[in-house]
Amino acid sequence: MNRSVIIHILGWILNFEAAFMVLPIIVAIIYGEKNGFAFLITMGLCLLFGILLSRIKPKSRVFYAREGFISVALGWITLSIFGALPFIISGQIPHPIDAMFEIISGFSTTGSSVLSDIEALDYCMLFWRSFTHWIGGMGVLVFILAILPLARGESMHIMRAESTGPSVEKLVPRMRTSAALLYGIYIGMTILQILLLLAGGMPLFDALTITFGSAGTGGFAIKNNSIMSYSPYLQNVITIFMFLFGVNFNFYYLILLRKAKDAFKIEEVKWYFIIVISAIILISLNTGGFNGFFDAIHHSAFQVSSIITTTGYATKDFNLWPGFSKTILFLLMFIGACAGSTGGGMKVSRIVVLFKTIGKEMSYLLNRRSVKVIKLNGKKLENETVRSINVFFVAYILIFSTSFLIISLDNYDFTSSFTAVVATLNNVGPGFELVGPLGNFSGFSNLSKLVMMFNMLVGRLEIFPIILLFSPSTWKK
Repeated sequence: MNRSVIIHILGWILNFEAAFMVLPIIVAIIYGEKNGFAFLITMGLCLLFGILLSRIKPKSRVFYAREGFISVALGWITLSIFGALPFIISGQIPHPIDAMFEIISGFSTTGSSVLSDIEALDYCMLFWRSFTHWIGGMGVLVFILAILPLARGESMHIMRAESTGPSVEKLVPRMRTSAALLYGIYIGMTILQILLLLAGGMPLFDALTITFGSAGTGGFAIKNNSIMSYSPYLQNVITIFMFLFGVNFNFYYLILLRKAKDAFKIEEVKWYFIIVISAIILISLNTGGFNGFFDAIHHSAFQVSSIITTTGYATKDFNLWPGFSKTILFLLMFIGACAGSTGGGMKVSRIVVLFKTIGKEMSYLLNRRSVKVIKLNGKKLENETVRSINVFFVAYILIFSTSFLIISLDNYDFTSSFTAVVATLNNVGPGFELVGPLGNFSGFSNLSKLVMMFNMLVGRLEIFPIILLFSPSTWKK
């Protein structure tokens, strides 16, 4: 293993994290908050270790899949450890495990929180908490790739380890250019949402933090009632952008190239649209008797977009919805958004391939001589891709079952414990009952919080980069 190149990358991650902390420091200055010093101290520590590590020049630029996966996994852990320091130093979240839970939830774009009174935090802390969603949404190493050619031609290994979905494709031949294009689309959509929220009368601070949560599909709100107190116009803008950030970014790239026909031929995107529209209609019909059908459409559209993209914002306490509507939301938590988006969950493409695999097996059972090829977007899927999806599902079930078993030791009700695992492993944020949209995760034991932290990282990095850290063969020369 080329350890020196991994150390070099970790150094650059800390350097960039130090740069990111300039923004909450500016917020602290604007609002006259003394806790801005916590970010200044943390910035100094990030620069100290970052400069030391990044100055270690790799003896070799050879960079394989092993280094890619390990760099991403260790990078996210390092990012989280230093990112939690402002909460601890300031005393706003004094317990290290709670602070780590909050920051991992931020960077992994989960949105689960241990805070019972969010509005008690300083503005600079609220800003940092939401900004971590934006950083983690597209991926910090993808951001670094867009700026620095750290790994030359082998940077595809980093992109593959950090990006979501069963496979990763370059938008253009050069990986650095692909990363820059992805972030260009990401930043452009972020700015557009901020402007539309400001046009609806939302304060600038709120517009920034809410957009960070929507863009990263994270869902950290700055109010205790999430998005419930905002106007219908503002809620509709957030609904639209949550939905848009859950779309595969290749779709937007094709739109920019004026290849709209090709964009709408992406099979995963078509199924994403079908699932969202169907869920909205079914929930609207089921909840329409409460405050009228149009009001039901408004709130169901928001909640479906929020849950399938794993953002986690709420305009209603869906804990109080009928069982049928809650079941639909529960299923959407597993499905998740599109591959190549900022959303979490299993991803629509994996679900589509899984059903096609079942269809192929049924066809084979009926006719042993039949040769049915699994295709996606009109192209034959390689056996390696199908195999990796099957292995992903097996690993997912094993992690889910083990996590649920450990968390059940806290002896909370079945629904709260079960959906706590669902919410963290799929990076959704809220679950049901105690961990619903108006609840939090503070009541769980430290052991359960550690398990859920692991789940959030595993869910964001799609299992294998984190799991490989625990494999002895990974560290062999």
